[in-house]
Amino acid sequence: MNSPILSPLSADSADAAESSMGALLLDAGKLTPEGAERVLRMQKDLGIRFGEAAVRLGLVSEDDIQQALARQFAYPYLPKGQTHLSPRLVAAFEPFAPQVESLRAIRSQLMLRWFARGRRALGVLGADLDDGAALFAANLAVVFSQLGEQTILVDANLRTPRQHEVFGLRPRQGLSDLLAGRAGLDVVTRVPGFVDLSVLPAGTLPPNPQELLSRDAFLSLDSSLAAGYDVVLYDLAPFGVGADALAVAGRAGGVLLAVRKDHTRVAQLARMAEQLAEAGAEVVGAVVMEF
Repeated sequence: MNSPILSPLSADSADAAESSMGALLLDAGKLTPEGAERVLRMQKDLGIRFGEAAVRLGLVSEDDIQQALARQFAYPYLPKGQTHLSPRLVAAFEPFAPQVESLRAIRSQLMLRWFARGRRALGVLGADLDDGAALFAANLAVVFSQLGEQTILVDANLRTPRQHEVFGLRPRQGLSDLLAGRAGLDVVTRVPGFVDLSVLPAGTLPPNPQELLSRDAFLSLDSSLAAGYDVVLYDLAPFGVGADALAVAGRAGGVLLAVRKDHTRVAQLARMAEQLAEAGAEVVGAVVMEF
């Protein structure tokens, strides 16, 4: 698994990072050459950072500076309104928001409690369709990719898929077509702007989702994905719509429950945990969402 290596910046490398801020803002069209000269003069006169001087002069915004910093430190995120991704994908657009900090805390726990054990695959399961599990899985996939983990999000909800909407994918072949032998791994889509994130959409809605997910072809696919990615996240069909999730969970080996505060019942959670254990899946933890 890819592990980030942290080392202190030398004075030279710190200066290089600082001096590249102007070049990044110029390349992005946020600064003109004349504006950059004004910034450099203020930077020299006041002894402040380039970005701070640019903001003081009103030439760029704080968002512009954060974008440039993200590029400097290879931490990808996207400017709002400039992509076809859903605005509810907060990890992609607002990486410094409190809810994204919570996502990173969950990521850390999963890295320690699951992926550090040599695991690659994990299912994300909600009790009902409106529990927000699909959106949570999408945001979790983004924060894993931002860590530098080669991540793939598989929409294994073959009844009411959501990931093609979240990531702005046109209707196309996907998981169901692959399992039916009608498509290959070329149906996997890399998410623009995130070099370490890919999505396998649900594909054509089949008449027999549970049987399709129970085939040996899924075992073969899971093995292939585990060999090619650090993190394989399965967005599972809600527990309340059938046994589809159990078929996938047993093969993935582990499940993270995503439940909604004041909505999901404790009895539902207990029943989910019991049936997942019977299917051979470990419940790694539960996340309570409030919205």
